[in-house]
Amino acid sequence: MAHGPVHSAQVKRRARELGFNLVGIARAEPSPTLDAYERWIAAGMHGSMGYLARPDRLARRRDLGVILPDARSLVIVGLDYSAAIPQAHLNDPLRGRIASYAWGLDYHDVMGERLELLTAWLSESAGGAARLYVDTGAILERSHAQQAGLGFIGKNTMLIHPRRGSFFFLGEILTTLAFDAYDSPGRATLCGTCTRCLSACPTDAFRQPHVLDARRCISALTIEHKGWIAPDLRPLMGNWVYGCDVCQIVCPWNRFASAGDPAFAPPDQLERAAPFLRDLLALDDDQFVLRFAASPILRIRRDRLVRNACIAAGNAADPALLTSLLPRLEDHSPLVRGHAAWALGRFADERAVTALRDRLAGESDVQVLAEIADALT
Repeated sequence: MAHGPVHSAQVKRRARELGFNLVGIARAEPSPTLDAYERWIAAGMHGSMGYLARPDRLARRRDLGVILPDARSLVIVGLDYSAAIPQAHLNDPLRGRIASYAWGLDYHDVMGERLELLTAWLSESAGGAARLYVDTGAILERSHAQQAGLGFIGKNTMLIHPRRGSFFFLGEILTTLAFDAYDSPGRATLCGTCTRCLSACPTDAFRQPHVLDARRCISALTIEHKGWIAPDLRPLMGNWVYGCDVCQIVCPWNRFASAGDPAFAPPDQLERAAPFLRDLLALDDDQFVLRFAASPILRIRRDRLVRNACIAAGNAADPALLTSLLPRLEDHSPLVRGHAAWALGRFADERAVTALRDRLAGESDVQVLAEIADALT
């Protein structure tokens, strides 16, 4: 058991030995952006992510001691994931684009295993109680990371490190231990007058600098949103089928982004980054699990991914995709059938019209019927 504050330098050295690129230590105090976050929730900009507004989640964000009694410190780590694929492949309308953080292994597993090792080492060295999180706890991790000196918050709401950009994951250990030194907060922002991220967003999801409306965010829509995507947003989503990188790609600070950890750069990177839409549209449940078994994409399940692929196919409206899209009108999922109907309505092809009319006669789901009727109009 420790008889005094833990040496922060030792913890940081061990974190880097485990492969983390960034590490900072902050006091377990409420986030300085907590009020802004609660205003964001009150405005409904969290969209369908209702769990963010749960009273118990809000209570934990207001007081980290609700998560871990006597919590005193946060050890926050970062791990790079950036990788490079030619834009011509990523922008190919016959391919479905995937956010770069999901090209490799599931970051929950990779980060989690390393954080468990760091937590075990910390416990053996100094004792104390601890909880670790990788994008799973009710912690405003980007704000706390800024307080731990790991960067500043960009106008796109991302944490940006001045020498590494924003292509990195965050994880944290909440502990009852005290440290001999805590990191100074990073600058609140270093964006200056730059508004590239705000202007580049395809769906105009930024209400103002530092305020993202998740109801319009492609990443939230393709990953977190479980239901029907608003028809007016679908044409703006391009070929994104899982997440979105636009506001990071255009950020000047990402010219400093480092090569990512090998766990996030698989040998079949092109197929992970931009699989053919025809292949995604053909997936059944078993094939989906087999293909994405070690990927964070597995979390959204097959129906949502195929829903997203239908939208991308509709935006492409390429005749080469028609034969892959037609069978989705008979899909077991109403969600897929409805989005497939919307997509087929964007094809100037008599086969699409005939298929929609045939399906109209046999469809029983009210929402799908509405989508077919709109497509035929």
